[in-house]
Amino acid sequence: MNFQEKLENYADLAVRVGVNIQPGQTLFVRTPLFAAPFVRVVAKKAYEAGAKHVRVEWADEELTRLKYELAPEEAFSEYPEWQANTLVQEAENNAAFLSITGGNPDLLKDVNPERVATANKTAGAANSTFRSYIQSDKVSWSIVAVPSVGWAEKVFPEKTGEEAVSKLWEAIFAATRMNEEDPVAAWKKHLATLDEKMTILNEKHFSALHYTAEGTDLTIELPQTHIWASGGSTSKSGTNFVANMPTEEVFSAAKKDGVNGTVTSTKPLNYGGTLITNFSLTFENGKVVDFSAEQGEETLKRLLDTDEGARSIGEVALVPHRSPISDTNIIFYNTLFDENASNHLALGSAYAFNIEGGKDMSPEELEKNGLNQSITHVDFMMGSADMNIDGIDKDGKREPVFRNGGWAL
Repeated sequence: MNFQEKLENYADLAVRVGVNIQPGQTLFVRTPLFAAPFVRVVAKKAYEAGAKHVRVEWADEELTRLKYELAPEEAFSEYPEWQANTLVQEAENNAAFLSITGGNPDLLKDVNPERVATANKTAGAANSTFRSYIQSDKVSWSIVAVPSVGWAEKVFPEKTGEEAVSKLWEAIFAATRMNEEDPVAAWKKHLATLDEKMTILNEKHFSALHYTAEGTDLTIELPQTHIWASGGSTSKSGTNFVANMPTEEVFSAAKKDGVNGTVTSTKPLNYGGTLITNFSLTFENGKVVDFSAEQGEETLKRLLDTDEGARSIGEVALVPHRSPISDTNIIFYNTLFDENASNHLALGSAYAFNIEGGKDMSPEELEKNGLNQSITHVDFMMGSADMNIDGIDKDGKREPVFRNGGWAL
């Protein structure tokens, strides 16, 4: 299979399995400018599948960098109201949303971290309504990746330009099962396997998880009515979709005030164009009370100070150390891939569907039932080949969930 055939299959997978576009539906694509050739293939596939409109919101890395370097301070405290309203309006009209990632991880490396933090906080507040739609599965949505030159050269520093991009495309195709004879069938089989683990965890209904590994000794309590979810989801209109492509996770919500101990990252975190590496977080009663980072510590501090909920855990995700992604032996410097090669947690908001009846709860009701609320949601990787996880039931009995980085259930 040549490159163009794999690219066509990748776009088809994003449209038919990722967002699972329905006849007469609008596809809303949020994408960097460098991904334009791929977006055109996506649009073709979407229209062939019956989409009524394909609408695109473009972003340009060079313009983004110029703004952070030259705009006045007040620019980062403002967010276009029309932009936030457009997303909400499209969501209320049952559009499907495809986001394309793949920008330069070092884009904002030398930018004042206060500007980045302010901009992220402003955008998070402005898009709170749309984010609530995403986190309660009111719409179908998915994220895929297209490599930029900057990202490719970060992952493969021995390569340059198109040679690096080509090598990263190969890695993306491998991680998303594009090398399978029938990628769609391979994905359906994979999702069924994840569903098996999800079902077992929901039957066990542990009260807490205890993580141990080098630099990590962490206990996470789970809400009383928590629900484990897997790679596949269902929107309010009844459409099945896959939010992350690739995905290897089974995930739930943490009890907001029930996290205690220390966790150490195992992969770099690309946060808003700045890398945070080799960091650790110490929790007491659900809150980060101490932290450190080898690189990006000031950015980490500003992330934790985004709002009150940014110092608490929203998501708990279980991912085996061995997977098509981790088997590439590549650090992608991109959370979409790195989080699916590693157990991970998310600082900030929890997903409403991770507790019984959560999709129909108000933010206040979600919080009352133990779910963290925040204008941010940032995944970070903390799994490793030596990680063990015990499930603890309501009587304190322990059962192995992970041993040496893999499933033990």
